[in-house]
Amino acid sequence: MWNGWGMDTTKLGRTQREVSVVGQGCWQFGGDWGDVSDATAMRVLHTAADSGITFFDTADVYGDGHSEELVGRFLKERNDPAIVVATKMGRRADPHEPQEFTATNLRAWNDRSRRLLGVDTLDLVQLHCPPTPVYSNDEVFDVLDEMVEEGRMKAYGVSVETVDEAMTSLQRPNLATIQIILNIFRRKPLEEVLPAAKAAGVGIIARVPLASGLLSGKFTKDTTFAATDHRTFNRHGESFDQGETFSGVPFEEGIEAAREVAALARDGVSPAQLALRWVIDQPGVSAVIPGASHPDQAKSNAVAGSMLPLTTKQLTALEEIYDRRIRQFVHTRW
Repeated sequence: MWNGWGMDTTKLGRTQREVSVVGQGCWQFGGDWGDVSDATAMRVLHTAADSGITFFDTADVYGDGHSEELVGRFLKERNDPAIVVATKMGRRADPHEPQEFTATNLRAWNDRSRRLLGVDTLDLVQLHCPPTPVYSNDEVFDVLDEMVEEGRMKAYGVSVETVDEAMTSLQRPNLATIQIILNIFRRKPLEEVLPAAKAAGVGIIARVPLASGLLSGKFTKDTTFAATDHRTFNRHGESFDQGETFSGVPFEEGIEAAREVAALARDGVSPAQLALRWVIDQPGVSAVIPGASHPDQAKSNAVAGSMLPLTTKQLTALEEIYDRRIRQFVHTRW
């Protein structure tokens, strides 16, 4: 389907909400991508919506809640019932261990997000890459079911680091969505996760679609990032899972592979748009959530939602680049 802007739309898994296939990731508004001012963040959010984007993804730990606050302000200013906001909870657990995922903590995290976003009922809440045993904990998912019944949230999903975590989560009958890293440099979810999720009616939210900017084709080996940017401080998994930064691909190797990917973009299509369209074209994907640090990026990302699918020649070339340059670093790890 498409909406009035030409943007393709899909059903967001078991939420049954219609959303744009290109969403807007909001991690960068929390400060882990360098400095994005509040004024710029608000312009990005409104530009995304003006460009046909109706799905926005944030989390309670992005800037210790500041991203949620900004999205909440945007919701109030926009006042558009078509907008769907997904947030996440669980990374506030201290220590970040399975026993912290109690009914009391889950409800407290939920209350905080509802307050910061300024809503009574959250559209979608995702467990935010919790410790692996949590995905197998019946009590946690029983509480999530209760929270839906209580009207705290309309639906819940999970955000995962690995294919195994995704497959475990798919056993949950009320799971609405799975958020997972999926991009030209992270293809393993195509083998089992996407087909199984599609068969179950569970939506796939694809994060890190540009491999932390590598697939924009704009970086060189000499590119540096701010000290507060995770692309500086988490290259080897110092602060959280290494796969969240450059998709776990060594930076120098990623630069070379990304140069080959960029060469496949044609007819005014940017490398980033090509990379986003690749994700959109994968069967079972509900939405892809690139970040944007300025309005022009948001507008450019949105264009991918109305592009034609990639050609067979492009798809074959992209798979060959992955097999030759990237597979050895990531395929067996996540």
